[in-house]
Amino acid sequence: MTGSIRPRRSVLYMPGINQRALEKAKSLAADSLILDLEDSVAPDAKEAARNLVCTAVKNGGYGDREVIVRINGLDSGWGQDDLKAASVSGADGILIPKVGSAATLNAVADAMRAANAPETMQIWAMLETPHGILNAEEISALSADPSTNLTCLIMGTNDLLKETRTLFVPNRYPVLTWLSMAVLAARAYGLDIIDGVYNNFSDEEGLQKECNQGRALGFDGKTLIHPAQLALCNEIFTPSDDEIEWSRKILAAFQEPQNAGKGVITVEGQMVELLHAKIAERTVAIAQAIENRQQAAA
Repeated sequence: MTGSIRPRRSVLYMPGINQRALEKAKSLAADSLILDLEDSVAPDAKEAARNLVCTAVKNGGYGDREVIVRINGLDSGWGQDDLKAASVSGADGILIPKVGSAATLNAVADAMRAANAPETMQIWAMLETPHGILNAEEISALSADPSTNLTCLIMGTNDLLKETRTLFVPNRYPVLTWLSMAVLAARAYGLDIIDGVYNNFSDEEGLQKECNQGRALGFDGKTLIHPAQLALCNEIFTPSDDEIEWSRKILAAFQEPQNAGKGVITVEGQMVELLHAKIAERTVAIAQAIENRQQAAA
């Protein structure tokens, strides 16, 4: 697993067959981009999309945005060729759809090595089937294997609704258990995990509610389908000033000589444990990374 901490507040899907969209992505305020060869590309355009995406990635220009290529399933007529091409495209990682077991990702890792993918290239996995949810722990456990480099899980909530015949309702209560199971598995093995998409990109209030819910559930960010969703998503998944200030106070308190070696201390009348210091470290690191990015873009 990749050990670096980076913000993944907003993870934007871009259709791989749309050259204009691939170019526009270079100027958008997304933390991560998923250049899609799967759902957004018609069967007769798969090869053209593969060529467009791989050329775009090789040409660069995406700055510090994380660039991930979503390939077609390995059991499709395009997945194997997608994987070979993406492995040497220069992308940061490859997103594998409909992962239902660890065996799928082991096969992906083997194929990437055979295709001469860089050792640093990440694997991202989509949890979007019943097997994916039921086997979320087994899948997440692969992060302990450095040869796999599993880094991030992506929730495919639309496919989960379809596969389970579950109805979409605004508060998502039918799928909350599955979302929490996936977050738990990700956290058990140190993975980032990104919430599913909100389909109505013109409904800002609905997006706000779902982003707030996703953050409360423990997600690191949200996948998005339209640039208009970026600003609100980034705002909600950015640590607040109060969170950052409190985190810095916790870290400073643990660094005081009188607290050396202590597992529990008091900060402004509140009991604080080492686990809170770990949370504080991540909060400050994410905030600093966001600030650095904003300064670079200014």
